[in-house]
Amino acid sequence: MRVLTVAAHPDDETLGAGGTMARLASHGHEVWVCILTDGVTARHDKVDLQQDCARAAADVLGVNKVVFAGLPDQRLDAMALLDVIAPIEQCVVDLRPQIVLAPFMEDANQDHRVAFRATVVATRPTEHTSVRRVMCYETASSTEWAPPFPGTVFSPNVYVDIAETLDRKLDAMRAYEKTYSGEMQPFPHPRSYEALEAYARRHGAASGLRAAEPFQLVRQVLVEREDSRGLGF
Repeated sequence: MRVLTVAAHPDDETLGAGGTMARLASHGHEVWVCILTDGVTARHDKVDLQQDCARAAADVLGVNKVVFAGLPDQRLDAMALLDVIAPIEQCVVDLRPQIVLAPFMEDANQDHRVAFRATVVATRPTEHTSVRRVMCYETASSTEWAPPFPGTVFSPNVYVDIAETLDRKLDAMRAYEKTYSGEMQPFPHPRSYEALEAYARRHGAASGLRAAEPFQLVRQVLVEREDSRGLGF
């Protein structure tokens, strides 16, 4: 099975789906990450360091390839949507993933919202697409800060058991401590090690698991030949 995780910024992929990607990779599945923005130029110019940390995190998780689209940080909403779609679409062509993971459509961060919209277009269910499942992930310090109005609240309906890979997720996040400004924060910030573990335990408790990552299913297409080998984790 081939899986593509779309992230607006370096670290979103690990925050939202690090445990899941590590589990998939450990089972022999091919996992790619497409990071749309440089993640830093709204604050500083240390882009190369941010990419080095993203590669280090990917190595911990067992990710096969990281694609850096290099779009401007915190400015996706000022771009033509087509320019955001293009790198995702190219990854879909190159990898031919069965599963695509994306940020939640109503995250507090505007880059996340645009990344979701672009992913929906890049994975549209045409006759020849490889994509069979599209899901949104929760990004700590963005998803839970969305406004509490109908249709804007993350409502997970798919849970992935990450009891065996939670430590690898946390280890991967340690790579982001080495960025210029540091992506990790002290507790009780959502992007702290204690909070990330608490989130995993909470979602585990909600799904009968010791630790879990939550997803919201956007689309699933089942076809007979793929059902026989399974699309589960």
